[in-house]
Amino acid sequence: MRKSNFSKKPSSNDCRDDYIFALVTGAAHRLGRTFAMALAHQGYAILLHYHLAAEKARTTADEIRALNIPVQLAQADLTDPNQIFNLFKFIDTLPHPLGVLVNSAAIMPHEDVYTLSKEDWDRAFALNLDAPFLCAQQAARRMGESGGLIINITDVGGSKAWSRFPAYAVSKAALESLTRILARALAPKIRVNAIAPGLVLPAEDTSLEEWEGLIERLPLRRPASIDEIGTALEFLLNNEYVTGQTIVVDGGYSLL
Repeated sequence: MRKSNFSKKPSSNDCRDDYIFALVTGAAHRLGRTFAMALAHQGYAILLHYHLAAEKARTTADEIRALNIPVQLAQADLTDPNQIFNLFKFIDTLPHPLGVLVNSAAIMPHEDVYTLSKEDWDRAFALNLDAPFLCAQQAARRMGESGGLIINITDVGGSKAWSRFPAYAVSKAALESLTRILARALAPKIRVNAIAPGLVLPAEDTSLEEWEGLIERLPLRRPASIDEIGTALEFLLNNEYVTGQTIVVDGGYSLL
């Protein structure tokens, strides 16, 4: 079966015109950085989005350039639709076509149902759900007949009743539903899937004791490695018969 145009990755002998851009949101650090590096190792030029983490974004970009892979930095507040539209106008000026979008940027308000403000609820949905939809909409218009791949980063918590993170859990559950809707609407040229990580990196406000307690509950008794999350992305890049699916990488957490 002939592979779609977007899946062609440049070899070491290819010229710059053969590159395909992958946009990764929230790519400066944490899981976003993991996905950006995985795509760079697969030979994609990287459009590295960040919001406030400018120094970390530059560090990640330098690591990608060390692989002899083109990288562009793009700063935007994705809770503002106008900045999303401007981000994609910038993409239109780039020398390579857009073939991959990874919606990784997210926030996780740590408030329960009694204390969570309407402002924090709206902010979580603006970044965790609205932004992936708007980015997917804009990306699909540019991928067109050449095809492409959209990957939404959800969370195993989307299927759990996390009472301390209601906005996060609900927005991630909705993002998995959106993944299926987009997959059906954008087929056959564009595939849309999700990756739902479990325990990989502790949140900034998670204590060591709490983190170790969470790990102890897992059937596999350890967090995922960065490489294990990256290989989920590589699977979705390389298997072109998968769409509308959520790849769960959680060490058995969803079994609890």
